[in-house]
Amino acid sequence: MFKFQNQRIIITGGTRGIGRGLSEAFLEAGGEVIATYTSNDEAAEKFKWEMENKFPKSHLAIRKFDVSRNDEVESFFSWIDENYSSIEVLINNSGIRKDNVGALMSEEDWKRVLEINLDGTFYMSKQAILRFMRKRYGRIINLSSVGGKIGLPGQANYTASKAAQIALAKSLSKEVAKKGITINSICPGFIETELISDLPEDQISAYKKQVPLKRFGTVDEVAHGVLFLASREASYITGTSLDISGGL
Repeated sequence: MFKFQNQRIIITGGTRGIGRGLSEAFLEAGGEVIATYTSNDEAAEKFKWEMENKFPKSHLAIRKFDVSRNDEVESFFSWIDENYSSIEVLINNSGIRKDNVGALMSEEDWKRVLEINLDGTFYMSKQAILRFMRKRYGRIINLSSVGGKIGLPGQANYTASKAAQIALAKSLSKEVAKKGITINSICPGFIETELISDLPEDQISAYKKQVPLKRFGTVDEVAHGVLFLASREASYITGTSLDISGGL
C-alpha cells in the first residue's frame, strides 16, 4: 500500500464517518494527520484517544473550526504555518445533508449545505494551493458523491453541492497543473456511515436495490481510492473523478 512518511495531511471532517476512516488510513500509512471538525467535541476527543492508543508513535493533531467561514479557514492555515514546515495533502471531506423535496426545502437548508460542502471546499483549497505552489507539489482530493452525477430525489441541495465540487476540482486542476499540484474528486456511492444510518429503513432498502453489487460500500474501500490519488504514484492523474459506488 502507499506510504506517506514525512507528509502532512489535512482532513476536514476528519473525526467522524468517512473522514475518521481516512484519518486512520493515513496514520497507518505513516502520515502526519491534521483532522478538523466543526462541533462534536465528544466524538473528536474519543477519536483522538482511540488513535493515540492504536498508533502511539503517530502524529495526530485535531483542530476545531467552521470551514464555511473564510476567516476561520485563514486562521487555521496561519496555525499550520506556525506549526508545520509544509503540507502535502488536503482532503476536503467536510459535508452535511439537510434533505427535503425541492418545493418544500427552506432557504436556510439550501444555503447551509452549499456553504459547508462547496464554500468550505473552495476556501480550504485556495489556502492549500497558495502553500503548495511554494514547493511545487501538492495533492487535493474532494470527497464528492455519485449523487452529484446522477441526482437523488430529496437531496437537491446536497447533490448540487457535490456536482459543483467536481467542477471546482476540474477548473482548479487546470490552473495549477504546471505547479506540480493535482486536484481530483472521489465520488462515493452509498457508504456505511452515520450519514446513511439516519435514513428511513425503507429508503435504505430501496437504495441498496439500486446498487448493482447489491450492498453498501465500506469506509475502507473509499480510503483505498483516496490514498491512491493522494500518493506520489498518482502524479499523472488530475482533474478527474473516481466513482466508488458499487456500479451506480
